[in-house]
Amino acid sequence: MKLKIEILDQNGNLRLGKNDYEEFFCEMIAEGEDYVYLATQNLTLVESDIIRVSVEKANSFLVVKLDETLDSTLIYLKDTKWCYQIPLSVGDASSNSDLAFRGKAHYLSVRVAKNDEINQYRNLAFNPHDQKEASSAYPHAYANVETRNDSTFFAKNAINGIYANHSHGSYPYQSWGINQKPDAELTIDFGRKVKIDGVGLVLRADFPHDSYWEEVTLKFSDDSIEILKTVKSSNLQTFKFEPRITRKVTLTQLKKVNDDSPFPALTEFEVYGRTY
Repeated sequence: MKLKIEILDQNGNLRLGKNDYEEFFCEMIAEGEDYVYLATQNLTLVESDIIRVSVEKANSFLVVKLDETLDSTLIYLKDTKWCYQIPLSVGDASSNSDLAFRGKAHYLSVRVAKNDEINQYRNLAFNPHDQKEASSAYPHAYANVETRNDSTFFAKNAINGIYANHSHGSYPYQSWGINQKPDAELTIDFGRKVKIDGVGLVLRADFPHDSYWEEVTLKFSDDSIEILKTVKSSNLQTFKFEPRITRKVTLTQLKKVNDDSPFPALTEFEVYGRTY
């Protein structure tokens, strides 16, 4: 399958980069068959830049790595284009590594996922490339509340694979914060049907600043539910249930324990299963 990576400015023009042994700057675009990379040794990215990934066919599974600080990620791309906004604004930067998208040397790669990668039993929620706004790349996390609209408390932080939970705030302690709202909900949208049989939750554990939930509810696409009993712990808490076919999972009806802290929060949300 044909793949393409481009780095564009805010006007849709290709950015220019240069390598050490090249005389001239060249356009930041690369194309390949099943695998493509884009590399440069001299390009300073800015917050208005966009990385655009184009594929020949919609509904494709890709393994992507758009920055050295992000883990390689298996994503499902519903459309033929994926526009990734460079997270360099003051607000975005606090939830990422200080090194993310910085410097002048960059390496980006995209490849078609292998069948065994697509079909294996795994954490289907994992996506460190997720962004606040939906962008046709899945899984995607969103919520009905995020504390102060601060990126360190965005829903996407709960699926980035970072488990540091003994503090709160900027990287690496970003989390999903609910702004003390009792009706808070977080949804993971897989973009297609999946078959799942369990979840894992890492509660933020900056005690005594933090509180915790003693019960949460999972709601699935067919409106069926699972009620989970959670405990005060900094460890991953896993729960199994009868396999379900669903497109989304919503964490809802979060029941806080009766303690002095008003701040329960979620560090990581895992969902175990396979593509259906």
